[in-house]
Amino acid sequence: MSARHQLQLKLAPWALLSVSASWGLAFVVMKDALVRQDVMSFLSTRFIVAVIAMLAIRPQVIKKINGDLLVRAAAAGFFLGTGYIFQTLGLERTGAAVTGFVTGLYVVLTPVFAALFFRERITKLTWFCVALATIGLALLSLHGWSVGFGEFLVFISAIAFAAHILALGKWSSGRDSYAMTIVQLSVCALLTGAISLSQGFQAPPDSGVWSVVIFTAIICTAVAFIVQTWSQAHMTSTKVAVILTMEVVFAALFAVIFGGEVLTFQVLSGGILVLIAMYLIVIKEA
Repeated sequence: MSARHQLQLKLAPWALLSVSASWGLAFVVMKDALVRQDVMSFLSTRFIVAVIAMLAIRPQVIKKINGDLLVRAAAAGFFLGTGYIFQTLGLERTGAAVTGFVTGLYVVLTPVFAALFFRERITKLTWFCVALATIGLALLSLHGWSVGFGEFLVFISAIAFAAHILALGKWSSGRDSYAMTIVQLSVCALLTGAISLSQGFQAPPDSGVWSVVIFTAIICTAVAFIVQTWSQAHMTSTKVAVILTMEVVFAALFAVIFGGEVLTFQVLSGGILVLIAMYLIVIKEA
């Protein structure tokens, strides 16, 4: 193994952790914007701005999009876009806390699908980390529970997000991360754009919403998915799923720091369990 490859293996988990941090921050900064622009219009605008920005920065990347990359990246983008759409549909019918927990169940579904469909061997330590992260997610998210159609729709989104993680795990290696990301986000823009147009698209109504759109499009979408696509070429899909559960921890942390929310013992306990799960799977399984 070359020194460069060893460095990439060490950097990948921490790069992915930065993605979790950006998504956690997005929860806080998007809160007011989504009061003034409907969710599907916001998502489609966010994906469109991300794609335009990426093409403006590196237009020559179009030459790297061959048939092989296009098919695989489009499939990954379909899973990602489907996840966002069903998560949104479910969120309209159930609480945000329950939506956060059920979405986070991709941490369980990812190793299950990897074992079932790809015959990947999942170690006992990995299953322990998955269980620990799931309990932590429950403590972070749940304040009561009800199961209905909304929860079912969010569960479909968890399946789609798990499929996206697995798809990147299988297809990222050896392909240009930037080109893969542009195709994925273009598919997401098409899917969410079609739905928002059918519902009556709302443009961002003011500079405040536009600033949130630009921040989430560049940092939380373009940069984040480039990093995720690159990281998944250097680590297992299950490890990725566990690290990405830190999104909920960062969301709680930023809500306390910037949103004035109170840090309860339940939330603190959940965050510690997710942190332990992430530490074990990154350090012990390195």
